[in-house]
Amino acid sequence: MLIPDRLFPVDPQTRGIARELYQTVADKPIISPHGHTDPRWYAENQPFTDPAQLFITPDHYVFRMLFSQGVSLESLGVPRVDGGPTETDGRKIWRLFAENYHLFRGTPSRLWLDHAFEDVFGMTTPVSAATADQSYDHIAECLTKPEFLPRALFERFNIEAIATTESPLDDLGWHRMIRDSGWQGKVVTAYRPDAVVDPEFDGFAKNVEQLGHMTGEDCSTWEGYLQAHRIRRAYFKEFGATSSDHGHPTARTENLSASDAAALFAKALKGSCTAGEADAFRGHMLTEMARMSLEDGLVLQIHPGSYRNHSGPIMSAFGRDKGFDIPTRTDYVRALKPLLDAVGLEKDLTIIVFTLDETSYGRELAPLAGAYPALKLGPAWWFYDSPEGMRRFREMTTETAGFYNTVGFNDDTRAFCSIPARHDVARRVDCGFLATLVATGRLSEGDAYEVANDLAYRLAKQAYRL
Repeated sequence: MLIPDRLFPVDPQTRGIARELYQTVADKPIISPHGHTDPRWYAENQPFTDPAQLFITPDHYVFRMLFSQGVSLESLGVPRVDGGPTETDGRKIWRLFAENYHLFRGTPSRLWLDHAFEDVFGMTTPVSAATADQSYDHIAECLTKPEFLPRALFERFNIEAIATTESPLDDLGWHRMIRDSGWQGKVVTAYRPDAVVDPEFDGFAKNVEQLGHMTGEDCSTWEGYLQAHRIRRAYFKEFGATSSDHGHPTARTENLSASDAAALFAKALKGSCTAGEADAFRGHMLTEMARMSLEDGLVLQIHPGSYRNHSGPIMSAFGRDKGFDIPTRTDYVRALKPLLDAVGLEKDLTIIVFTLDETSYGRELAPLAGAYPALKLGPAWWFYDSPEGMRRFREMTTETAGFYNTVGFNDDTRAFCSIPARHDVARRVDCGFLATLVATGRLSEGDAYEVANDLAYRLAKQAYRL
């Protein structure tokens, strides 16, 4: 299913250079500094339930495509908020997936899935309606073997470090269990405070109250609220956290006075913020979090520009993160200015910005990252975590920001078996891009080998302090 020279340039000379570059990075350890795999997998180290629960039901990349063609989420086993009936027979779910596998032709999901099927599970026959039971039985049998337990796969995938993402309200019990087990796999957490910094997040006031209970701080006051964040960030650092992560609707930042921020916080707790005020509060909290990063060293990640849970009916029936987060246009030049005026010249601070608005790369983000010491560009993300998206990212950013104002690759996935596939795609695309620079006289071959290693491994390790 996998062509050896996939994703390399078509021109024979350039393809040859890409192939040579790739061979030097193909087996590099994986640094996965931001993602959404479940720490429970590594803590309990129990077999994955069945092929459907591994590949389909938890992966919004997969079930959103099927849903777009009329396949119900219930039939794919996606749980309902009200506990209503959904399919629980993994074989039936898999058959439905296999019957519709053609829908993924030409998509990055198809690349990732085929890579996992062939490279992880040793399959050589494509998934289809005709092979549904055969492929299900093969994967199911593999999942009963010790070498397919989560920790064994972690080691087989050559993962040097992986970060999960947790709310400040999480007790990090699974991470404690991992630490206490004595296993040497490096699984760290990341501080994702959306639930207690976004006035429009469901249950915001109650979440802030819980934050106060967990820290012993009076979170009805502005000072107590900020101190509670410091306490939780320090707790997360005990479990390896090197970053915070912020999934805001916009890239807006603010740098308010303490009195104005306190007044806005009071309105947020009362639930009386307008939409603009809620956005302003989120924006100010990015600046506060950057200041905290100067104190505690956490890398600040900003993931803006997604209209979360766009479908009201799906949100009501199935809850958050069910494939209906849609990219929006995002302004960075004006939106980031208050934050950058406050801390953008700090050499010891790392702010990593992602985007779902590709038009902003050449016009806004690359010029900003090419000037401000604190600012770095995150890799092509989410809808653009794809061969063409990665190629466009390099084309639109390199001439202005160079390679060293970017941070390598991160896979940002919930789908465990796609991790090596995603990193392989990124390494192949980057080697293809570098080969083109070499073939056209813009980069020496020696420099290309060094850059290939940096993009595949060193930059992510360095940027995320792993």
